[in-house]
Amino acid sequence: MLVSGSGTLLQALLDETRDESYPITVVAVGADRAGIEGLARAERAGVPTFVERVRDHADRAAWDEALTRTVASYQPDLVVSAGFMKILGSAFLTRFAGRVINTHPALLPAFPGAHAVEEAIEYGVTVTGCTVHLVDTGVDTGPILTQEAVPVEPGDDVAGLHERIKTVERRLLVGVLARMVREGYTVDGRKVSIP
Repeated sequence: MLVSGSGTLLQALLDETRDESYPITVVAVGADRAGIEGLARAERAGVPTFVERVRDHADRAAWDEALTRTVASYQPDLVVSAGFMKILGSAFLTRFAGRVINTHPALLPAFPGAHAVEEAIEYGVTVTGCTVHLVDTGVDTGPILTQEAVPVEPGDDVAGLHERIKTVERRLLVGVLARMVREGYTVDGRKVSIP
């Protein structure tokens, strides 16, 4: 799993892995910066951690290659971008093609990018939600695995709405990952099928 902040999505997955029937093992947690709660959560759970900071490399391409090598060293079947606030580059996406999962706090293709919740409120929508999708070379444009709507309540602010979305996002991520591992999945263009 890749994180950049508090790691609440990571924690949801770590909590689920305590059940021996859950088919996922978190083999490592990586971050783009040190000293964050997401890494602390992993360390408390006994999961190996690593940090690959962009500024420690000559440029973004060098960082992407280093991140690719580090993640590959753990031999993951899937890579989950869980609040990881960096765009993954071509080396990474080539190495892990079709196996990188991201969550997004909107019903894609609406409101892609880093300010989805704020933009949904500003636009005046009455329903937003969250999406779990495969990562491709675009920003929040990959094939959709699952989505769920979350109503926008009168008087909602960004923090309150985002927290309600995160609650759904955690459940969706945990569920779709289990289905992908147990049942497999196929990708045909933009359509993802989980038997």
